[in-house]
Amino acid sequence: MSEENRRVAVIAIWVEARESVAEVNRLLSGYQELVRGRMGLPFREFSASLISLILEGTTDQLGALSGKLGMLPGVTAKILFLTRQNPTR
Repeated sequence: MSEENRRVAVIAIWVEARESVAEVNRLLSGYQELVRGRMGLPFREFSASLISLILEGTTDQLGALSGKLGMLPGVTAKILFLTRQNPTR
């Protein structure tokens, strides 16, 4: 993947449906080459979990993952693309 096609993004994944957890993890495993960091936090008072991912990949790859996650029942995924201040570095 060329330098100019790579993007850095953060995806927040809110999982309210326990039955979707295995599918979330399967999807993330399928995109593991894009994952630079992952943190998961349980929110027991909401019967939910929040997973945050730091990713690096093309816009198409990152959008595909976010879209697939968001289509799962009881799962909400939001993506934030980061813009580098100096793209020549």
